[in-house]
Amino acid sequence: MPQTLANTLSRRATHPARDHLLPALIVACGLAASSVGLPGSAYAAEETAVACPAAAGGAAGTQLHIALTGLRNDDGTVSVTLYGEKPAAFMAHRGWIAQARVTPAGRQAEACFLVSGPGTYAVAVYHDANNNHHFDRTFLGLPAEGYGFSNDAPTPVGPPPFSAAKFAIQPGGTAIAIHLRY
Repeated sequence: MPQTLANTLSRRATHPARDHLLPALIVACGLAASSVGLPGSAYAAEETAVACPAAAGGAAGTQLHIALTGLRNDDGTVSVTLYGEKPAAFMAHRGWIAQARVTPAGRQAEACFLVSGPGTYAVAVYHDANNNHHFDRTFLGLPAEGYGFSNDAPTPVGPPPFSAAKFAIQPGGTAIAIHLRY
């Protein structure tokens, strides 16, 4: 496993509420690397069409499918970040419970997360067109890359509150769509 990905997964696994996501993320990264022919690159989780991996023991688990639309182009990757039910963790440094990077095709992309069960979640995404792994801003501090949130939550001045972006994942799974803004 690439050192940077291993470090990220190790840091996240130290939090008991996130331990259930580690096996799913490892399986997803392995599947993505084998399907796109990346021999262990640091970005092995990138994939055009992402299928949720089966949970350990063969159980399907609770899946969140995310359709991403409105991309200006197919450059770079789209960073997808999943947040749990704690409003204070939304958009906070290291407040996420899972992340994925997916490759766009046809100015859209798809991501999937396997979560521990039904509950309240929120998603934030950005189109990292230059693939520098940072959300770029202009010299005025405005977004220089496309972005979006679950519920297509409005962003008149800064990121939306958790209450505007939260949604429920139902038993058996949920599908949402996010339209990116530029």
